[in-house]
Amino acid sequence: MFSEEEIEKFKSEAFSVFGNGKQKYQQAAAYILMLNTGMRTEEALGLLNSDVDLENRVMHIQRGVKEVSKRDGVTAESGREVIVGKLKSATSKRDVPLNDTAIEMIKDLRKEFYFGEDSPLIPDEHGEVTRPVNFRKRFYRILKAAGIETKGLHSLRHTFATRLINGTKDKDGNIKSLTPRQVADLLGHTTSEITELYYVKRDMKLLNGITDGFEL
Repeated sequence: MFSEEEIEKFKSEAFSVFGNGKQKYQQAAAYILMLNTGMRTEEALGLLNSDVDLENRVMHIQRGVKEVSKRDGVTAESGREVIVGKLKSATSKRDVPLNDTAIEMIKDLRKEFYFGEDSPLIPDEHGEVTRPVNFRKRFYRILKAAGIETKGLHSLRHTFATRLINGTKDKDGNIKSLTPRQVADLLGHTTSEITELYYVKRDMKLLNGITDGFEL
């Protein structure tokens, strides 16, 4: 999971530029999009531009991308290939709402590369599906350059889920949060127990002072 400080460090490095103004990292916006939607890596890489509805602020998760060993019949061949296919489970096929940051990241991705509505939202430079291994390697490079301990891409999803359930405090001390069931639906989990057991780290500091005014 990412701390608030690590998120800021990650963003700063991910969107950094060279002296000539060119971005250091391709597809940097994709990682922040994942952080704001809770998508799995295979779901993000499987998105087409046509799956995004900016007017209604929603994305339709319909397919996933995997990298598997090449096979000729039952015989394994050297190398790996990218497969676009089914999602992890039936509940993985879902609509994901877009907040302002997510929409901004989608627009950034399209400014960087756009090959049409039927092309991937996060394409490689040729308009093809991005290889998961390359997407991960770039993520690790950003972490290292930002001085953040190595984490998996799944940490973006964990951070999103934790933020939603723990919630955020407004200026009046009220906490805005979602229920485990709501977060499970957003993440495409079959049960809220999965969300709570494996994805959420409770932040009890948010409860400081929450009982003020409830004296008995």
